[in-house]
Amino acid sequence: MLKGLNPILNPELLSTLRAMGHGDEIAIVDGNYPGLEHARRLVRLDGVGLIPVLDAILSVLPIDDFVPEAIFRSTVGKDRDALDPVHEEIIACCAAHEPKQPVVPLLGPDFYPRVKAAHTVVQTSEPRLYANVILKKGVIYPK
Repeated sequence: MLKGLNPILNPELLSTLRAMGHGDEIAIVDGNYPGLEHARRLVRLDGVGLIPVLDAILSVLPIDDFVPEAIFRSTVGKDRDALDPVHEEIIACCAAHEPKQPVVPLLGPDFYPRVKAAHTVVQTSEPRLYANVILKKGVIYPK
């Protein structure tokens, strides 16, 4: 355990977040997502839901502010604008950490290839469908 760090951020996940560079993406996916098939690197967080993992990661990960879109969520089937309760929670969590960044919906044909190209996939035990998000890492500015 470390002071000030959410305990969900286990050694493997902390190492991964630290190793990522500016512009790298990390996907946080639900328990039904084919993580093993889509991941270049897979971190499993069994027994933990998506929102607590998203909140923990956003507590330490800077989001890219060099691009207009750096946070993405999956959609309910082919309906780009449908919001399930989990999407509302994703948006609220992201807004608490990154109020200037929109959460952009991506349809499956755009979302899945992006997950496959991500630096890392974090597989949660989230039971809700379409509970998937991608974050693009930003930078820490010098003081």
